[in-house]
Amino acid sequence: MKKLGKYSFGMGDRFGHQGIAQLKAIIEAGKKGIEITPVWNKSNREHNTIGTQPQDVRKEADSATKKAGFKMPYFVDADHINLDTVDRFIESSDFFTIDVASYIGKKADDDEIKAFTAVAEKYTGELHIPGIKKPFTVTQHQIKDTADKYLFAAIKAWEIYRKIEKIKGSGNFITEVSMDEVPHPQTPVELFFILKMLGEENIPVQTIAPKFSGRFNKGVDYVGDPEKFAIEFESDLMVIDFAVKEFGLPENLKMSIHSGSDKFAIYPHIGSIVKKHNKGIHLKTAGTTWLEEVIGLAESGGDALRFVKDIYIKSLEKTEELCAPYADVIDINISKLPSKEVISGWNSKKFAGALRNVPGNPDYNPNMRQLVHVAYKLAALQMDEYFKLLEANENIVAECVYENMYDRHICRLFNIK
Repeated sequence: MKKLGKYSFGMGDRFGHQGIAQLKAIIEAGKKGIEITPVWNKSNREHNTIGTQPQDVRKEADSATKKAGFKMPYFVDADHINLDTVDRFIESSDFFTIDVASYIGKKADDDEIKAFTAVAEKYTGELHIPGIKKPFTVTQHQIKDTADKYLFAAIKAWEIYRKIEKIKGSGNFITEVSMDEVPHPQTPVELFFILKMLGEENIPVQTIAPKFSGRFNKGVDYVGDPEKFAIEFESDLMVIDFAVKEFGLPENLKMSIHSGSDKFAIYPHIGSIVKKHNKGIHLKTAGTTWLEEVIGLAESGGDALRFVKDIYIKSLEKTEELCAPYADVIDINISKLPSKEVISGWNSKKFAGALRNVPGNPDYNPNMRQLVHVAYKLAALQMDEYFKLLEANENIVAECVYENMYDRHICRLFNIK
């Protein structure tokens, strides 16, 4: 049976050029005693925007690992798939992020809800979760409410899982269930019963991505109270640990943090809590690779700088269109975006500094960073030119990608000095 390592990173690479640079960061972490399983991920939306196919991600992962002589396990993730999109990913993927967000809130059949509430009834009263000081009070009404909200989603997860299993075979892929792209976070008690639902459906889920409080905006730091997040995160970790034993779920089931890139404020909490309890973590770094490509091209100067300036200027004209698909995971203050006239006078250092997420850097502009994050579509419209610039400035761009993943993410998360 394929098993995901204790620590794993979802490595987004929208244009498929940075596999070697990303892997270099993983290899460097291994030298420091932190073994991380690389998981190349790309969503259906990103494939459609750029015009790529899931097999392109498989080719990149296989090529990068072969060139680097990387002998450890690695995976290719069909990111945020559902019943409508899973088919095109089945052949080339061996990791499937089953996204049930669109099914949450839809009701299962009354008989299915009654059957679940009957088997869950034994948890009414005080629910003691080892590692959580205060017991939770659980009522029949609460169980039914949770079933009304989540059981249909769990059944759909089963349908998607079985569809994959029928072709791939049991044990030949990793299953993640994602429910993070919803308005409200799940409570620890809700998570407990969601895991019971997944157990009842016999889904061998190895990672689960719940929704946490606070904002997990794309490519920028966490917005919220890090201390509150830490309490939630640790509670959910304890719930998962208990649910594994209680419901016969895979023993390596672990937490997945989506939109996890650049959440520097909570990295120390995540790192210390997983270390405290000897647990794993899956972190999705997503589109920051594209941002590092833009930063690397800016630092390269000349035609490369002119190209990324042009991308930004065009994004100012198409802000609404570019932001619409990401409305729930970006917060841009339009008034703080530098104008075309201002940008035109910037040198390489100024442009790169505005985009690079270095806390305390006076040049850093998170509004500009978020806009460029969603503007990869504009580079896709000039793919040939973009790829030529990436290849001509490969060393600078690759160093930016490596430094971002290793120094700003891996070292912070695992407290590597």
